[in-house]
Amino acid sequence: MEEQRKRLTARRKFELYLETRQKDANVGEILRRYGVHLNDLRQIEGAVERAATEALTGSRSNTHRVLNAEGPVDIAELRQDLARKGQALAELMVEQALLKKSEHSGWRAPSNGSMSMASGVRR
Repeated sequence: MEEQRKRLTARRKFELYLETRQKDANVGEILRRYGVHLNDLRQIEGAVERAATEALTGSRSNTHRVLNAEGPVDIAELRQDLARKGQALAELMVEQALLKKSEHSGWRAPSNGSMSMASGVRR
């Protein structure tokens, strides 16, 4: 029967990596404690090296990226999306204010699009 491997978070993987880099670290004992194999450690080392290299040599646009559940997202895109949503919210607030004003003044917009009095007079 094959033993089940533990799934480590990114933080725990990095802790494992750092711990195995300590002077006089007993790598075998550390791997047993974390429940991972030497091949897992080699994959973690490769991932850390790639991430560090990318972070240190990446273009300026790469430094303005964040991670979310779906993967990396450009901060400029997030700002544009926020601006669009802010504009939509502002438009809805104006529409709501106009609707409240029309309710208080007795005017309403009937289904045919022409304005009418709330008292029931139709044009």
